[in-house]
This record gives sequence, C-alpha cells and structure tokens, in this order.
Amino acid sequence: MASAALFVLLALATMKPQTASSEKETHLKVYWHDVVSGPDPSSVPVARAATTNTSKTAFGVVMVMDNSLTEGPSMNSSRLTGRAQDTYIAAGKDQLALLMLMSFVFTAGKYNSSSVAIMGRNAVFTEVREMAVVGGTGVFRWARGYAQARTHTLDLKTGDATVEYNVFIMH
Repeated sequence: MASAALFVLLALATMKPQTASSEKETHLKVYWHDVVSGPDPSSVPVARAATTNTSKTAFGVVMVMDNSLTEGPSMNSSRLTGRAQDTYIAAGKDQLALLMLMSFVFTAGKYNSSSVAIMGRNAVFTEVREMAVVGGTGVFRWARGYAQARTHTLDLKTGDATVEYNVFIMH
C-alpha cells in the first residue's frame, strides 16, 4: 500500500504541468450548413415525442446530422474544412431552444484530424447564442472555451440553415 502511494506521488511529481504561457488560444470561424430538405439531407430526425407534431417548438424531436463546415457562407463555393457530426434535441416547450451536442471534425488544413466538442443551449431565434467548448482531440486536446453562433441564413419553408460559428479555444 505504501509503495502504491509512493508511486502515485512520484508520478505526480514528474508530470509537466500546463502553464498559462504554454497554452494557445485559437479563434476559428466556420459556417455550419444544416440541410433538412431535399433528397440528400445532412440532418435527419431519429426520434420524436408523442406531442412533437402538435408542439409549436417541435419539443421532443431528436436530430442527428453530418453537416458541412466551410470557410465561407456558401456551401457550394466555399472551401470545406470539416464536418459537424452532432445531435440536437428540441428541448424548449415555450421557445425554440435546442440542446446541441456537436463535434466539429476538421478534415483539411492545419487542424486536419483534430476535433472540438461543443455543448449547450441554442435559442435559435436569439441573435447570438453561446455554447461551451468542452473538449477536443489532436491539436485541440484539453480544449476549453466557447462558441458563438449567429444565423447567416434560415429558409423557413425548408428548414435549411447556414450558421456562422466563431469558436474561441484554449488548448
């Protein structure tokens, strides 16, 4: 027992602590393209509550997506930087508010093969929504920070949306 405690103390003593000066701050700006319409949607419903269809906020619907992340607002002419593989749940009964659980997986550039995990409430019709960066992989290992979402376009007829994300990451 004493040798195990000594081992733990030695292991802790030899760990290199991450100091504020060794941390990096990264700002990413990407556009998230949520396509729910057409023959090849990137976002699909996988569950709904018995009352979802009569709810003014779609309360209880669960969506799973694999959305494009691009450098600019146009999905067709902007460079693809990654995928947003995530789930969102309509969690507001009186206001359209989503619980977002997202993984921004980068597939190009200097962040290729790295990811950022984002989680939080998204009150869709609020101008700027803030969610927490709760982790990451690769370059973004030990990430923390926040993401600000601003709707760039929303087609109320189809439900398709393009959202600008500004993500501020400490890693």
